[in-house]
Amino acid sequence: MKYRHEWKHEISYGDIMILRQRLSTVAKQDSHTIDGKYGIRSLYFDNSSDKVLREKTDGVNLREKFRIRFYNGDTSFIRLEKKSKANGLCLKESAACTRELAQAIVDGEYSLMMQRGEPLMEELYSKMMSQGLRPKVIVDYTREPFVFAPGNVRVTLDYNLRLGLQCTGFLRDDCVTVPPGGAPAVLEVKWDEYLPDIIRDVVQLRNCRTSAFSKYAVCRIYG
Repeated sequence: MKYRHEWKHEISYGDIMILRQRLSTVAKQDSHTIDGKYGIRSLYFDNSSDKVLREKTDGVNLREKFRIRFYNGDTSFIRLEKKSKANGLCLKESAACTRELAQAIVDGEYSLMMQRGEPLMEELYSKMMSQGLRPKVIVDYTREPFVFAPGNVRVTLDYNLRLGLQCTGFLRDDCVTVPPGGAPAVLEVKWDEYLPDIIRDVVQLRNCRTSAFSKYAVCRIYG
């Protein structure tokens, strides 16, 4: 496991068209996309005191969050992810999660999490019991990902952000989601030891600054 650097920029939909054209000349599209993009649905966890949200908004240096995620509506491939942040660097750990187990979690049948023998799942279960973490909000968005081998760079354009507060509908096609007011598109740049100059130059936009944007925090606007 390796911590990675991460930049986030709030951008406009006009910026997406500019960046899409620039990136297509120097980077490759992720091989898992459909027509250059895919849909992401995530279920985030927090407790009744909003521990995860408060640590994010307060800028706590050492923090973590858990989410369950799948792509393009395909619930045959679901991942449990833990994203940690320390000293401005990010680390993501993941483990497979079956559809049945994901449904059990949103239904409150947490004991099934201990039957997999999966350390990350057991860690989430432990923190659900000790910290009161529970499914909190559904976050949907569209992602256009680009990869660049030197530096293990990954650049993503994220937009069409939507939220759902009825977490039991996480796996359902008819789950109702709504856009949070005024949510921007987001440029994310992630890399290992170094960021090649060609990528640094391509992603430069006028009046665009690095921010601590959080899709989870934005989607908590309604509760």
